[in-house]
Amino acid sequence: MAIFNVKDAISGKQAKAFVTINGRVEELFYAKSLEATIEKNKVDVPMLGRTNTPQRSAGWKGSGTLTIYYISTAFRQLMRDYIQTGSDFWFDLQVVNEQPGSATGKQTTLLKNCNIDSIIAAKFDASSDDMLEEEIPFTFEGYDILDQFNSIQGI
Repeated sequence: MAIFNVKDAISGKQAKAFVTINGRVEELFYAKSLEATIEKNKVDVPMLGRTNTPQRSAGWKGSGTLTIYYISTAFRQLMRDYIQTGSDFWFDLQVVNEQPGSATGKQTTLLKNCNIDSIIAAKFDASSDDMLEEEIPFTFEGYDILDQFNSIQGI
């Protein structure tokens, strides 16, 4: 029986993230967390002779949340430009997960054509000792895996 080798586990603290806005690449070194989800859209397919209602896939939807420390004005500026001009903006998010010393290698994912749902316009909290952060919900239209984790063997 194979046992998982603990040295192959991937720490989220080792991740790197990059955003590409208008052709400019910026490392999101001030990011705290990111989670992106792909959800299948399913439709009912009623069938004679069955008491259940089977479903089949009919598309997908990508959404996520990027949590960053409240130290960048970049996304607020993009939202302000949208408010003032009506011209929306899209960007790509690239996430690299890699743990030095792990046989797992690295995985690089690309979230394409991301679009912010909402942004914090201004914020403070005089009652907290925690650093200010903000959650940025977004949707995305495309997804790719640029690098894949290696297949690993147990010990």
